[in-house]
Amino acid sequence: MHGEPSIQIRSMTVMFVLAGVPSSENVRQPILVTTAHIHWDPEFCDVKLVQTMMLMAELKSIIEDLSISLRPGSSQIDVNSIPLIFCGDLNSLPESGVIEYLTTGKIPTTHEDFKEMAYADTVRKLSSSDSKDVLTHNFRLSMTYGENVMGFTNYTYDFKGVIDYILYSTDFMTPLGILGPLDRQWFKENKVVGAPHPHIPSDHFALLTELELKPFLPRTSVANNRR
Repeated sequence: MHGEPSIQIRSMTVMFVLAGVPSSENVRQPILVTTAHIHWDPEFCDVKLVQTMMLMAELKSIIEDLSISLRPGSSQIDVNSIPLIFCGDLNSLPESGVIEYLTTGKIPTTHEDFKEMAYADTVRKLSSSDSKDVLTHNFRLSMTYGENVMGFTNYTYDFKGVIDYILYSTDFMTPLGILGPLDRQWFKENKVVGAPHPHIPSDHFALLTELELKPFLPRTSVANNRR
């Protein structure tokens, strides 16, 4: 197809920009990056939510183990002490329980996505709180792509919507920029009504974000500065 436009699709990409020479503390600062592919079927929104809760519980366990190895003797372990980049095809819309849980850190046990919630006692074991009414995690996360930036990240012949995400630890990172959406006019002019397509080899569009890693300030320094 000579002379015809094409779009090269890439998976999710994260770029870091270090301003100046990093301190020795920053050089040794670990970063946890995770990617996930959550169950696809819209009929099983409860499965999506439970899978996400299982993932967050596992990430908590990884950070706790890492914190103990890096800071032996520490009496308190904060899951936000190590920056997290969370990427995934979550197969969940922005208004879903999955995204509510990830971005707010909590979700009520009565949320409609749980459906009948026949496994409530089991799911509560994944929560970071003892509440019987709310399930929580302690990560402080935000999405690099704000609301209404992308009209869709998945573009098929019978579905078009946002189901892919990049989230980051707000304590450690600041987003500097993102790769914006494709021009809707281009789809019309080239009569692209779904993907995969000769011009678009994947039905998922690329997400790319540029993040600035904030300077790491040890807790002892913070305590000394407050004296």
